[in-house]
Amino acid sequence: MKKTSLVLLSAISAFVATPATAAPGLGSKVYGATLKAGETEFEARYGRLTGGADAGEDALVLEAAHSFSPRFYAAVLGEFEREPGGDRKLEAFSIEAIRTLGRIGGLDTAIYGEYEVGLHGPDKLETKLLVQKRAGPLDARLNLIAEHELVRGAPLGFGYAASVDVAAIGKIRLGAAAFGDLGSSRNFTTRAEHFAGPIVKAEIEHIGPGELEIETGYLFALGRARDDAKGQLRLNLEYAFHF
Repeated sequence: MKKTSLVLLSAISAFVATPATAAPGLGSKVYGATLKAGETEFEARYGRLTGGADAGEDALVLEAAHSFSPRFYAAVLGEFEREPGGDRKLEAFSIEAIRTLGRIGGLDTAIYGEYEVGLHGPDKLETKLLVQKRAGPLDARLNLIAEHELVRGAPLGFGYAASVDVAAIGKIRLGAAAFGDLGSSRNFTTRAEHFAGPIVKAEIEHIGPGELEIETGYLFALGRARDDAKGQLRLNLEYAFHF
């Protein structure tokens, strides 16, 4: 009986832990809802947790993308993760696409889809509703996320990513970003893990045929995220050019 209980406890723990392979926002970005036809992008996105039991956990995402038209974009990416004190390893690779829907109610909108091949866990399907509002120096974005592990009986997981920034000095923009979990189709909640904090964006033009965009910031742990971390450092680099 004792052995059976331990096996059941291990199985339940593995099931619960599987969806949260990385803290919200770690190695992620807030997607816009507009595309520039003919633009090719190479991105490196890095996030590292600070403070608490998970301090030192990090994620690195490398992505290559191309906008085939003002309405369609496709990309391939690889995700590398490292546990505190461990080695970095490739966790998954994915194919993603964005299809713009145009302006609805004064907001630019698009649909995002991603198929993730898990190397140490189940494959996943993820969809996002992308909403963006640009007005003068303001750029506000919201991504509503639904994710499904391709395992029989697995619930839908929900989350969000959001940002708002304004032009400050020259090509520098100041703002804030937030990422969080919203539970699942079995238990929708706003009391899960969240990270939010200030960000700075900068653009450097005329680097070869394109331009380099830099985003950095520090997000504070909120909700259940405070159980294991105090926050996360972020650094996103994006090089974009036209053929």
